[in-house]
Amino acid sequence: MASKEATARIKINKLLESAGWRFFDDEQGPANIVLEPNVKISRDDLDGLGADLENTSNGFVDFLLLDHDGKPLVVLEAKSEGKSPLVGKEQARRYARSQNTRFVILSNGNIHYLWDLRQGNPTVISAFPAPNEIGNHYQFEPDADRLSGENVAEDYIALTQMPGYAQEAAWRAEAERVGFVERNKLRFLRKYQLGAVKSVQDAAKNGATRFLFEMATGTGKTLTSAALIKLFLKTRNAKRVLFLVDRLELEVQADKAFKEYLKNDFTSVIYKEQKNDWRKADIVVTTVQSLLFNDKFRHQFAPTDFDLVISDEAHRSIGGNARAVFEYFIGYKLGLTATPRDYLKGEKKDGSTRDPRETERRMMLDTYRTFGCASGDPTFRYSLIDGVRDGFLINPYVVDARTGVTTQLLSDEGFVIETTDEDGNEVKEAFAGRDFEKKFFAEATNLAFCKTLLEHGLRDPISGEFGKTIAFSVSQNHAAKITQTLNEMADQLWPGQYKSDFAMQVTSHVTDAQRMTVNFANNNLGGHSGFLENYRTCKARICVTVGMMTTGYDCPDLLNLALMRPVFSPSDFVQIKGRGTRKHSFVAEMFDPAQKAALGEVHKDTFRLFDFFANCEYFEEKFQYDEELKLPPPPTMPLSTNGEGGEVYATHSGIGTYEHFDPDDVVSQVETQIGTEGMRIDRELFRKFEEHVRSDDALAQLVEAQNWDAATRHVIEEVFDKPSEYFNLEKLRRAAGVDRRISVRELIEKAFGFIPKFKNKSELIEDEFQKFLSDQQPEEGDHIREMRYFFEAYIRDAHVRAKIDAGQFADLNVNPTFTTRDLKDVPKEWRKRIPEYIKDYVSLNPFM
Repeated sequence: MASKEATARIKINKLLESAGWRFFDDEQGPANIVLEPNVKISRDDLDGLGADLENTSNGFVDFLLLDHDGKPLVVLEAKSEGKSPLVGKEQARRYARSQNTRFVILSNGNIHYLWDLRQGNPTVISAFPAPNEIGNHYQFEPDADRLSGENVAEDYIALTQMPGYAQEAAWRAEAERVGFVERNKLRFLRKYQLGAVKSVQDAAKNGATRFLFEMATGTGKTLTSAALIKLFLKTRNAKRVLFLVDRLELEVQADKAFKEYLKNDFTSVIYKEQKNDWRKADIVVTTVQSLLFNDKFRHQFAPTDFDLVISDEAHRSIGGNARAVFEYFIGYKLGLTATPRDYLKGEKKDGSTRDPRETERRMMLDTYRTFGCASGDPTFRYSLIDGVRDGFLINPYVVDARTGVTTQLLSDEGFVIETTDEDGNEVKEAFAGRDFEKKFFAEATNLAFCKTLLEHGLRDPISGEFGKTIAFSVSQNHAAKITQTLNEMADQLWPGQYKSDFAMQVTSHVTDAQRMTVNFANNNLGGHSGFLENYRTCKARICVTVGMMTTGYDCPDLLNLALMRPVFSPSDFVQIKGRGTRKHSFVAEMFDPAQKAALGEVHKDTFRLFDFFANCEYFEEKFQYDEELKLPPPPTMPLSTNGEGGEVYATHSGIGTYEHFDPDDVVSQVETQIGTEGMRIDRELFRKFEEHVRSDDALAQLVEAQNWDAATRHVIEEVFDKPSEYFNLEKLRRAAGVDRRISVRELIEKAFGFIPKFKNKSELIEDEFQKFLSDQQPEEGDHIREMRYFFEAYIRDAHVRAKIDAGQFADLNVNPTFTTRDLKDVPKEWRKRIPEYIKDYVSLNPFM
């Protein structure tokens, strides 16, 4: 059996060759000299570098990589498989200095680090860099002192937009200055935005390479990012910047902003629009899904292509598989989030919990930890409270409105309905808030929601018409119902004014929904309003959506938000509420200067948040509500009078009717063939499933937009359990032939080519273990293998997990897969830290 050292060197040799390097082929020459593929070099040439390259005054060089001129470029320090590559860090530094090289690779054949001695710390890489990649990066010379010494003043962006603005007569005349700034769209940094930039300069000077901004929605994260991008590019601390988003609409929005702020000095492109020409740009904007598709980020990009990676809405754009994209590129990393970590309160729970709040907590913990802020303190924080205090943001005017139905749905007991079973026995069924418009339907309640919104919603202060509003519904079908109801009510309130365009459904199932969100923000949805001439606002007044128009959506003239559904994700709640917190000048939308002057200043100083499901109470227990309205009672219809003169009522479809839609019993009765023949049939079924869903145009559109939640719902509702093919999740899971649970989203990703195959348990565990090593960086190098065995056993084996958590270590003696002796082989410190890490950062659901 080969030694660990020999095995590691064999792997490293293959990795170097696969990256395009070649070994010196003179039989008399040293075996550790590695060359670029086209370099011609002789033994005499090597002698010119010094006698006996394999040895230095400081020890033995494992591998020395030479550039195209035959000069030392990279020192590669190899360790045995059982050791952490980082244990050779200082040794490699000495070797690199002795050979006058700037770059070091640390590897044990499985884990690799690339270290630029002029920039920070070793960074995990998934593959060795090719000769041209490391050569190009050699030209990049970052300097933290140059970065921290750059003067960033409030006009840092304005100087790029208009370098000579201060000499313009209109700027010099104080009375004309405001108009001059508006006409030229000049942007000046606020004091807190300057503070954010300064925090990065200070942190970088102290050696930090990762930064996290926690800034409330509406505080200008994109403008602050533009200032940082200019800072890094101007000081040559970055030659190219990658800006990652998680939604298509944010991709367009960010690129538009960077062009507006920085186009005179730097170029910005959207990757998918410039796939063959993106290297000419200074800023590349893309969705993380675009780079994940078919592992594009590995095949079409080098780890050194971007020296600054900014992750917008970081807790989303680096979650799950997206983390691989973010970590692939070396250099500086900046995360942006509007979600305070304080929203994630409560004690830790077992990692297998399905509580969405626990998933959210784990995701946010991972975000802060990724950016070196595990303590909960970001590099810079500017909260909603700070923004309101400084006069930049506004808090909502909360309308906590509950009907008799929703009051019962939200109670501990739920809404209880008495029914009889097939044997005539009386039974009780209870429904909770999360069942609304899923298992529990009450059209009268929807009518009450819409009536309350229209009666108490804020009006546009210029035109007097109903203020622009976003209503958040439970589902696509619920959105359609609410839209129809609002349009019917608007027809009664404003006869002839609207023709079913007062409210519009803006969801992923609606054609061109993305364009509708842009038109609503630009005041052109449904055309222009006819309420007042010379005033720019759209005819459509309410957009009814499910999950769109939340993260990063910028529409500052919103006056009302309506939560017609319960919200369980803290970050979703913060994002939804944040749509209304931006200030706005309504007079700016007037076309006639004389009218502007006559009206004076008309600013948005509040917005109303209609909360029909106690979401504010749920997330902010100490919030003092400004208003609590009683909703009108549900309409009823007397059918007749009883003998005592009283009226007899009956419930009609859509009025006071509650329908409980039980799960389809046939799903649980599906027969599955067992054995080899059955597996072949199942796989044939899976092939048919892939062909079927790829031919589904509606699903294809959802996949193209990366709207995975809607795509998942579509497959469950429109594809599963249909008589033609009878696809269902259980049969397709068996067809996949893997040893773990597979989600509907994974089935879709595989069918549309987003992933080449389903990873089995071992592959997923290996991915998680590599993340663990990257994050925790254990020093006990000779016990890495034992730690991995413990890591895998804790995830795979529920019995092992239970005994470890209970402290019943002696019971492991009779366990067949992981024994007490195996546990003793794990360093004492890691026996506790590994389970804690898994509970915090690893979801156990796929391994069940």
